Formats: sequence, C-alpha cells, structure tokens
Amino acid sequence: MGNRKALPERRLNRASGGSYRLRVAGLTLALAAGWWTCNAGEALAQARPEATPPAVTTVTITRKATTPTISLTGRVEAMDKVDIRARIDGFLEKRQFEEGDNVSEGQVLYVIEKGKYEAEVGQLNATIQRGQASVRLAKLELDRQSELMRRQVTAQARVDEAQAKYDESVADLNRTRASLDTAKLDLSYTEIRAPFRGRIGRASYSVGNYVGPSSGVLVTIVRTDPIYATFPVSQRELLAFRKQAEAGGSTSAAVKVRLRLGDNSVYDEVGTLNFVDIQVSAETDTVAVRAGFPNPKGYLIHGQLVTGIFETGAPRAAVFIPQQAVQFDQTGYFVLVVDKENKVQIRRIGMGQGGAGDIEITSGLSEGERVITEGIQKVRPNQVVQAVEATAAINAPR
Repeated sequence: MGNRKALPERRLNRASGGSYRLRVAGLTLALAAGWWTCNAGEALAQARPEATPPAVTTVTITRKATTPTISLTGRVEAMDKVDIRARIDGFLEKRQFEEGDNVSEGQVLYVIEKGKYEAEVGQLNATIQRGQASVRLAKLELDRQSELMRRQVTAQARVDEAQAKYDESVADLNRTRASLDTAKLDLSYTEIRAPFRGRIGRASYSVGNYVGPSSGVLVTIVRTDPIYATFPVSQRELLAFRKQAEAGGSTSAAVKVRLRLGDNSVYDEVGTLNFVDIQVSAETDTVAVRAGFPNPKGYLIHGQLVTGIFETGAPRAAVFIPQQAVQFDQTGYFVLVVDKENKVQIRRIGMGQGGAGDIEITSGLSEGERVITEGIQKVRPNQVVQAVEATAAINAPR
C-alpha cells in the first residue's frame, strides 16, 4: 500500500522538473533573439548611407544697367489714311495696282471710262469758238453804232442795244469757258491717283463695275513711313510719367519710346513722343499720348496692338532675378536663397520694374547671392541642398 501512494508523487515531481527546464530553454532563446536583433539593427544602421541633399538650380545675382521705364498698351496708327472714292459716274476701265502694294504719290490707281467726258470737253470747245465769233460780231456792231452816234447819224438807243448784245455775248462766252473748266476737271477725275506715297489696301470694286460718288470707298491708302503709335493713358499714369521724367532730368519731348510687338520682340526703331492730347476723354477718363516711329521695312501696320516702353530717366545699375524665382504668400513676395553653407534661407524682397523675363529687386537681395530658380518645391528653410548654377546646368552632359 505504501508503494502505491508514493508513485503519484514521483510522477508529479518529474512533471514539475520538465516544465522548469522548458521555461529556462525559452528564456535562453528569447535572450539570444534579442541580442541578434540589436546587433543586426546596429549593423543595418551602419550600412545604410546618409540621405543625398536635393539638387536645385540657382542663379548668382549680378548688377546690370537698366533704364527707368513705364509700359503702356496702345495701337499703331497711320500718319495719313485716305479712303479713295470716285468723284464722277462711269464704268471702271482699269485697275493699275496690286492689293497690298506700296504705291507712289500721283500713281494712277483706277481709270474710269473717258469717252463721255472727252466728248463734253470737245462740245464745249466748239461752243466757245462760236461764242468768240458772237463776241467779235457784237463788238463790231457796238463800234459801228458808236461811230454813227458820234456823227449824230443814229440814236443813242441803237448804241445801248449794241452794248447790251456785246455784254450778253461776253457773258455767254465766260459761262461756256467755266463749263469747259468743269468738264476738264471731270475728265481729270477719270484717272484716280494716289494722293501720297503709302500702302494700298483691298479693292472694293473690280474692273467693269459702275461707280460714282455714291459707291462708297473704292480702296484705302495709308502712309506707313513714318507711322504713329497712340496710347490711352490714365491721369494717374500721366502724372507719374511726368514726375518720373522730371526726376530723371528729361522733358516729354526727349523721352524715347520703344515698342514690344506681338511675338514679345522689341521693335528695332526708337520713337519719340510728339503729342499729348489737350483734353481727357469723358468715356474712358484717359489722355491720348502719341509717339512717331520710322517704319522703313513696314513691320508696323495700321491698327496693330503694341506695348510702348517709355524711357523716363537715365540708365542706372540694378539687381535683377528671373521671374520664376519669385514666390508669394500671405506676407508678400519672397525668394529662396542658398547661403555659404548651402542651406536654404527665405528672403523677403521688394520689386521694381520687369522685362524680358527678369524683374528688378529693390530690396532684400545683394549682388553675389544665389537664388533658387528650379527645385523650389523640393526644399524647405534651413535644409542643406546641392546647388547647381543655371549656366552649368544648361551645359551639363545629358
């Protein structure tokens, strides 16, 4: 009986010893796994390379000469513009120009049928000859009656009658001569000539059409060299323009004007201000300002939209940066600058006039500093960057 009671106790002790050994083995494995994880993490951390600074494109600020200017939008206007019309009625016999050509002063543009007007001139010439004969006859009769009156052979009434007939024949002759002048003038109108040298437009009528004073415009001629450009200027802009010109030591007549064309190029001829209107438009509250330009190549066309660049002062040195470098937030305009340690810094700026993709900086930047123009979205303030000068980036192999 005693042996049967002891057997379960031994089984219990044997089981307890096995559980203990399992716990010890598990603890040993856990410690080993932790040691391997720590050492592996340190090895991976040592093997991982440091992050490469983001690359940005920069422009080094330099000073360059600039001239104070004011830009205004306007239109080109021909110095002279004439609508050619027919002064007499008739069929068009000839058209002696090509549409869009340059024509010279006095050049024949149209010829209207001449037969009717030449016949009228001939008829009046014949009437004048008959009138001259009547005048001679009346003069002879007047002289005869005057002589008879001197001899007291005839009455004064006959002399008066002869004088009246003579005066009447002279008047008829003068009237016919005036009609001849009119007929000759009408005959001259059969040739329609260019009033000045210029460029001719599109013809409204073809050869064979019947035209007259009521037909309207046959064709238009504009004088293209020299040519005007007119700009509507508000009173505020005009005052600023005059003050800036006076501050620069110049007068309105000495102001040089350049034109920026539709393709953003600058016209190679320089114009001068030659007219400021004497009254303000009640509809637009603007004053018309006009400048004259040489136009030997015909680049400027009547009605063309242009931008006038008015130089209001002497050239001076200024700092310019590309427009894409300028950013804006609630505080105002700013740029990102790369300092000597290649760190990004925010710089608040003041801006002046701009042109040709650059903008003048009046405050906040100095010559020699590097401004980020590309890669702005990839960086933040105080971040180290890899700066590449814009010229080097353009010339880099690809």
